[in-house]
Amino acid sequence: MTSLETTTEAEDSGPSGYAAARLRLLNEKGRSGPPRRAALAKLTDDWLSALFATATLEAGVRGAALVAVGGYGRGELSPRSDLDLLLLHDGGADAGAIATLADRIWYPVWDLGLALDHSVRTPGEARKVAGDDLKVQLGLLDARPVAGDLGLVAGLRTTVLADWRNQAPKRLPELDELCRERAERQGELQFLLEPDLKEARGGLRDATALRAVAASWLADAPREGLAEARRILLDARDALHLVTGRATDRLALQEQDQVATELGLLDADALLRQVYEAARTVSYATDVTWREVHRVLRARSVRPRLRAMLGGGRTPQPERSPLAEGVVEQDGEVVLARAAKPERDPVLPLRAAAAAAQSGLPISLHAVRRLAATTRPLPVPWPAEAREELVTLLGAGESTVGVWEALEAEGLITRLLPDWERVRCRPQRNPVHTWTVDRHLVEAAVKASSLTRRVGRPDLLLIAALLHDIGKGWPGDHSVAGETIAKDVAARIGFDRADVAVIATLVRHHLLLIETATRRDLDDPATVASVAAIVGSAGTLELLHALTEADALATGPAAWSSWRGSLVADLVKRVAAVLAGDAPAEPEPAAPSAEQERLAIEALRTGEPVLALHAQAEPSAGDEPEPVGVELLIALPDQPGVLPAAAGVLALHRLTVRAADLRSIELPSELGEPSGVLLLSWRVAAEYGSLPQAARLRADLVRALDGSLDIPARLAEREAAYPRRRGVKAPPPRVTVAPAGSRLATVIEVRAQDAPGLLHRIGRALDESALRVRSAHVSTLGANAVDAFYVTGAEGAPLPPEQASQTARALEAMLRA
Repeated sequence: MTSLETTTEAEDSGPSGYAAARLRLLNEKGRSGPPRRAALAKLTDDWLSALFATATLEAGVRGAALVAVGGYGRGELSPRSDLDLLLLHDGGADAGAIATLADRIWYPVWDLGLALDHSVRTPGEARKVAGDDLKVQLGLLDARPVAGDLGLVAGLRTTVLADWRNQAPKRLPELDELCRERAERQGELQFLLEPDLKEARGGLRDATALRAVAASWLADAPREGLAEARRILLDARDALHLVTGRATDRLALQEQDQVATELGLLDADALLRQVYEAARTVSYATDVTWREVHRVLRARSVRPRLRAMLGGGRTPQPERSPLAEGVVEQDGEVVLARAAKPERDPVLPLRAAAAAAQSGLPISLHAVRRLAATTRPLPVPWPAEAREELVTLLGAGESTVGVWEALEAEGLITRLLPDWERVRCRPQRNPVHTWTVDRHLVEAAVKASSLTRRVGRPDLLLIAALLHDIGKGWPGDHSVAGETIAKDVAARIGFDRADVAVIATLVRHHLLLIETATRRDLDDPATVASVAAIVGSAGTLELLHALTEADALATGPAAWSSWRGSLVADLVKRVAAVLAGDAPAEPEPAAPSAEQERLAIEALRTGEPVLALHAQAEPSAGDEPEPVGVELLIALPDQPGVLPAAAGVLALHRLTVRAADLRSIELPSELGEPSGVLLLSWRVAAEYGSLPQAARLRADLVRALDGSLDIPARLAEREAAYPRRRGVKAPPPRVTVAPAGSRLATVIEVRAQDAPGLLHRIGRALDESALRVRSAHVSTLGANAVDAFYVTGAEGAPLPPEQASQTARALEAMLRA
């Protein structure tokens, strides 16, 4: 007998005694996980049993029982879990006595502030409600007697289980649909930065659904690892309840470090990785189980008709269609042929996986487990057939994902590619990323499969897509670490030295095109020449272009657009010309367009800003053109403070700046003397809602320039009115000078947390340093802004190195303040 049990027996069985014992139990550091949940359920049982015994005597009721259902019925009480209780009675007592009995049980629970889900029913009523309400029936499958008439509870359990098994052909499809609808709403736990441990796909609800399927006797879930996965999710929920003091299932960012500490884990990433592993186990078991359920139900519906057609009791044998050597299709799944000998055929796992993906079929659980248990490791380097089958698997498109997950669930992927283990289930904190690192790599290969017709070496593209982020999880720049790993992996799977070098280059520079296109001046010959020197050949450029698009498409919707695609395509075209032998021409001052000249003349005549807005769109795959932004043209007499004023006005009107070009032109004045006019050509987009009128923008710009509009104060007011959501603390801003970025200007790159008015603050700091901004290249991904500014001194020349460094340090200090 433990000290807790001894103390509990000696204490009052009333609410105060239960509350004190409960608090001590939850504060015991030496007891957690399943033992604590079981102890909490036992403690609650004892208290409710005492309440029930007293209440039945006072109410004069016999033939009643208190039943725990749902999570409480399973003994899975977390610190803030609801108590799911059914007061079951045989109908012999009058309604008033039953109501009195219920009140004497429910009110003490409520008095303690515990959440209670309660009902009062006879066995017949419970059975009827369960027949009408699937959720009630699922809860009753876990019914457990707490106190009272055990025979009454046993009878209800027997009846409910019999009904569940008899109604399984009708009820299981309903349960499957319920799970799918919930997954659509809540997302997949294994990829969410703030997952709901209970409701998201792969969470505790799905684990409970698998128990219900098993109780139907129609199919069963793969048991290996499932109990441990459930334990991990329950432990995480327990810790979350203790840390927050609330009955919550959502693992919010701001609580993850504390939850990790409560569980004895290193940090929030270690917590998420453990939770993702568990969710992946539950999700895979869910997929396999529901596939088996539908297979059995199809077989049951078809078999009577087949028997009638065959005219006897013979059971038809399932058809087996050959797919590849040692691989056949049977009953909608890919299985091993009867003559297959995986112990003698190390290429068979890849051959079976490629055949399954190419056929768009799932690979059977039995086949994957047999392959994992008996197949010998591939020789190193791999034979050509193994390499070709891997490329075929990766090139199959969307169907690759399910097959890959099946292999990964049984450990075959890390056996084939040992470096995969480091990225497996690794979270990505950048909200732009939809997937974990490993799933992102597979998704990149899927996206690359649709681009293979654009390249001469689709095999190199697919392998590079699979490996481009393989360095994540290692210290330092993941591209640098990934280059070394990619070399080893490419050599391991049998590519020759030249191909290994190309794959390593693609991995090392997979961000080169998108970063250069969105953050550098493509009219500057130094930009194009530097990219050409890194890429080295037209073939590598072709592959890098396709990899850039595949990577962005696999990242998430914020990472790619027609606008980004057009910038990358423009850069690729210029680099291809250099690689073909055409030296990049020195840029000449571009003549203003007719509209720019018209605006400049009007600005010179009036002495005030003149604006024009033009919406732009490009064709898309759908019926409507895809908006790529709005071109904003501003002309005004050359004067200090234009960049911060214009950027501030745009921020006040909730316009996001995507790119900016600023230049000064000379126009003859009425007296014949040339006068400077500043032209600003910006690409902007509305954060939400419609675009403001040009007249309103112009009016505010005039006020900003004459000082009557206090932009910093207005932006501060807006930020105070809409406080930022709590979450992971953003890393501090970083300002650097790009080495050899341009011969015409100094390139200052700013990386910071995106916020309203960020461009205004940067422009004001540059203006106060007496610098001229030649052009600005703005890139925003999720919460991160990466902006590049081409600046010169007052005379129009690049800054001396020391002045450039001082400017960068001062700008960084201002942004950190």
